[in-house]
Amino acid sequence: MKKVAKAWYKRIWLWLTILVISYSAVQGIRCAIAVGQSEKRLDDYGARTVALSYGKMSYVDRGRGDAILSVHGIFGGYDQAYDTCEEFGADHRIIAPSRFGYLGSDIYGSGSPAEQAAAYVELLDHLGIEKVFILGASAGGTPAIRFALDYPERTNGLILFCSAMPYIEKPDKYPEYAGPPAFLCNDYAMFLISPLFKPVMGMESSTIYAMLPVGRRKDGVALDASVTNPDMARNFDSYPIESLQVPTLILHAKDDKLADYAQTEKAVSRFPNCTFVSFETGGHLMVGHSDEIEKAVRNFIKNAKNTFSNVKLS
Repeated sequence: MKKVAKAWYKRIWLWLTILVISYSAVQGIRCAIAVGQSEKRLDDYGARTVALSYGKMSYVDRGRGDAILSVHGIFGGYDQAYDTCEEFGADHRIIAPSRFGYLGSDIYGSGSPAEQAAAYVELLDHLGIEKVFILGASAGGTPAIRFALDYPERTNGLILFCSAMPYIEKPDKYPEYAGPPAFLCNDYAMFLISPLFKPVMGMESSTIYAMLPVGRRKDGVALDASVTNPDMARNFDSYPIESLQVPTLILHAKDDKLADYAQTEKAVSRFPNCTFVSFETGGHLMVGHSDEIEKAVRNFIKNAKNTFSNVKLS
């Protein structure tokens, strides 16, 4: 009986090994195909690259009207930055750059949010744009807030989508590295774990296709995890949110598993002249609320413009 049982154990382990190897091979092929398709998809954006004093920066520039500078989150790039604002492209000019380390953009200095904001000013100067509505999504919220604080004269308004948020008071402790481990920042590893996106992050596994190619975004991911994401805690005193001189619109879903809604709810009180729109569901991407989001953003921009007009006339 022992010999029979031992033989069965060997067969089970053999079949499990074959299954794992086969699964890995199939996923490797699927991943390679998906990466190839993602490269073709990126070509369709018609991104341009400009050499700034901060290094190269790639960006999408489409549409006419009041300019919206879109600041993407982690695992992003000019593609995600543009997609976030595509619904407003009919009557707004969308400027969608890749942040430091993402899709054709270099990293300058330490890559701090302040340096990222300064690079945006140089990009706007290059494009001949005086003022923008700056929209920050997820990890992009930190450099967007930094931009609004440092360059109020270039900012018409601040819009935050499920964004990183400032603390109410200086934290005693905070993560020095807030992001995925380096070994996951490659196409194959991220593709393999994509079925876990839903239970862990509340996002559909198909989100992986907007993150590929991960290899061309990994430097930005590492920068976000080590510099951008901890910055509002690490340099708490340099974020005087109460002194913001521009109106703010904050949108957030209560079931967001990546950007803590409870912290957002607390932080709202620090923003002067703030409109807060929350959703019961939708997760980090606020899925299912595109109409409400579009309406809120358009109303915010309209009201901000009316305010500016009244100030000029007085």
